[in-house]
Amino acid sequence: MEHVDQPEPWRRRYSRRLQIVDACVVTWAVAGAFVIRFGLVDLASHQGEYIALSVGITAAWWLMLGLWGARESTILGAGSEEYKRVFAASAWLFGFVAIFSYALRIDTARGFVGLAFPVGALGLLIARWLVRQHLSVERAHGRSASRVLLIGNRSSTEHLIRSLRSVPAAGYIPVAAHLPGASENQIWDLDIPIAGVDADVDSIIQVILKTKVDAVAISAGAPLNPHDLRRLGWELASKDIAMILAPALTDIAGPRIHTQPVAGLPLIHVSTPKLTGGKRVAKRAFDLVLSGLLVLLLSPVFVIVSILVRLSSPGPLFYKQERIGLRGSSFNMLKFRSMTVDADRELDKLLKAQGSADTPLFKVTNDPRITPIGRFLRKYSLDELPQIFNVLGGSMSLVGPRPQREAEVALYDDAAHRRLYVSPGMSGLWQVSGRSNLSWEESIRLDLYYVENWSLMGDVVILFKTIKAVLRSSGAY
Repeated sequence: MEHVDQPEPWRRRYSRRLQIVDACVVTWAVAGAFVIRFGLVDLASHQGEYIALSVGITAAWWLMLGLWGARESTILGAGSEEYKRVFAASAWLFGFVAIFSYALRIDTARGFVGLAFPVGALGLLIARWLVRQHLSVERAHGRSASRVLLIGNRSSTEHLIRSLRSVPAAGYIPVAAHLPGASENQIWDLDIPIAGVDADVDSIIQVILKTKVDAVAISAGAPLNPHDLRRLGWELASKDIAMILAPALTDIAGPRIHTQPVAGLPLIHVSTPKLTGGKRVAKRAFDLVLSGLLVLLLSPVFVIVSILVRLSSPGPLFYKQERIGLRGSSFNMLKFRSMTVDADRELDKLLKAQGSADTPLFKVTNDPRITPIGRFLRKYSLDELPQIFNVLGGSMSLVGPRPQREAEVALYDDAAHRRLYVSPGMSGLWQVSGRSNLSWEESIRLDLYYVENWSLMGDVVILFKTIKAVLRSSGAY
């Protein structure tokens, strides 16, 4: 294990870094909007009030990002919460400016403010993404992360260790486990030590001091009563060590979780996932606008790929296949043809040959049916481009579980059928997490997580990750 920074140094370092980055971006956005709107002539004599306004908006914007918690260390590195807070802080600020200007009838130059907000918000999101890439690289090497002691029973602790290790960008490195009530000769499958088995708080504190951890994660299986948890919390707070409670909630994201204090108890409410009403309208509007832009931007690519497919082998330009979509409805999914004309007739034989005919993920490794041009198209997912027209037509979405054949859907269990609760997508969570390299079990877990925790910002993040995955071109068959 490489050396891991203590919490305060890396947290302070990244807090300062984000403060500087935010200040540079908002100053650039406001100053740029000012110059574009008013120019550089006679600023002091004619536009002095707008100079003061620009300085005020810049300072307020920077402060809002801090007040909205956009620089908190717990949201850095993974998830979309950081981006949500950055955008929310920016939107609220300019909302206040608009209301204030209207109420006092102050002419704040709508063109100036209207330019500064979108440019600055986009600039902040891009800058935060770049900082996150640097942080992810550091965390991949064991730096700028929190050393974590895990407390609980064996099964819950093992699950928590694997979960934390699956997302190294989140910045939690399990270094030891404390299993209260376990036997001294506990059989342990993982490569971190069992630091103790005593259930009293004093023993746990001694383990914490011995392991020199930055955070303590308490799983749902920890045999600690409320009094012990409260005392442990006090001790950790006095030593500036983070306390993390990991409830037995699997694959449930923050927007579905709401905490309500009742008689001193933090009751956790888990809302039922529903992609209906305004959420469905927002997702559809997002699909229509972005897919329409993609058709315009990618039209030269469509022409080039069409020529390559025509020249590669005899047969039609497009390949249509019936797939199962929302609520089990069927539709014809479009692709540029990347296989020989008789490819479908050979599928069953190839699946049986590789022993995967009974798995609902009909993928053939080293598929002999693919044409040379088709292999190139698939490597960079260019064969999928015509599905943009499926999105425009409403049978697909830009983001969602990948649509499957009727024979694959027939092999679904009850859990897998929940994939059909949302429209199928051109890209999805499992595509950006490993593409075809993932097993069916891993793929279905990621698809179900998407269905249960959909958000528009989550779709945006997946689309950005899709570009990265396609350019990397790993895991595509």
